[in-house]
Amino acid sequence: MATTSDYLKLHFIVFLWGFSAILGKLVSIPFVELVFFRSILAASGMGLVIYFLNGSFRVSRQDLIKLILIGFIVALHWIAFFGSARIANVSVSLVGFATNSLWAALLEPWMNRKRVKKFELFLGLTVLCGLYIIFSFNFEYKLGLIMGIVAGFTSALFSVFNANMVKRVSSLAITFYEMIGVFIAISIFLPVYKFTWATDGVLQLAPSKLDWLWIALLAGVCSVYAYTVAVELMKKISVFLIQLSLNLEPVYGIIMALIIFKDTEKMSSNFYIGTFVILCAVISYPLLKKQFDKTVLID
Repeated sequence: MATTSDYLKLHFIVFLWGFSAILGKLVSIPFVELVFFRSILAASGMGLVIYFLNGSFRVSRQDLIKLILIGFIVALHWIAFFGSARIANVSVSLVGFATNSLWAALLEPWMNRKRVKKFELFLGLTVLCGLYIIFSFNFEYKLGLIMGIVAGFTSALFSVFNANMVKRVSSLAITFYEMIGVFIAISIFLPVYKFTWATDGVLQLAPSKLDWLWIALLAGVCSVYAYTVAVELMKKISVFLIQLSLNLEPVYGIIMALIIFKDTEKMSSNFYIGTFVILCAVISYPLLKKQFDKTVLID
């Protein structure tokens, strides 16, 4: 039975995940180098969690390869997410990322060979309407929003893969090996990045002390701690309620960004109208899904 403390923990980790884009913007080194260091700290931290919880690192060779490749998708997700916040701002990044659950609603039935539900298509079209409202005006952060949408898409993609992996591999082991996959992917990408997009062709691999603090918070608090608590809460709180609460992440993040970054986060009215439409669709999804499931059971 879940307690009041459990529900407070749930909203606290949602708050932490909403804060991740802000931490990413506070780091002074470029976002590719940021992801590189975060993956190292996150993998190390998750490894320690598994060790002290007496968990298992054991996976089959086939599953190990799959987890590493899923880690490559996670790497693209992090680059798109933090890149969006740098190119545009935190609010734009979080709005793009808010399409995550609706991408999942389309990807999951397609990848599992199931029929797409009509209400999911309706919500998907609603999200497109919200994006159209934002793009139809003179919106100056189009590239940033596109990268945010890519972050939402890749998040849904690796979530669908993980939903299948978790049936035979522990959640902590999945995260540990995927963080190693992120590290491998970024290590392979760094030479290409250096001679193409890196400033003056130089990699910034010497974070300041303050950068190390923000990166450590991202890896330790927003990744290792929040994920471990979320796994534990699943024993007491329904997945439905957890997913419903996660839809508040963009709301928390945008409010915090307005408080911290002030004028740089202020947008035109069409942005907030479009954002409201998107968030309504995202928040409505679990409610409509629950009603749909009840109707199916009755039929």
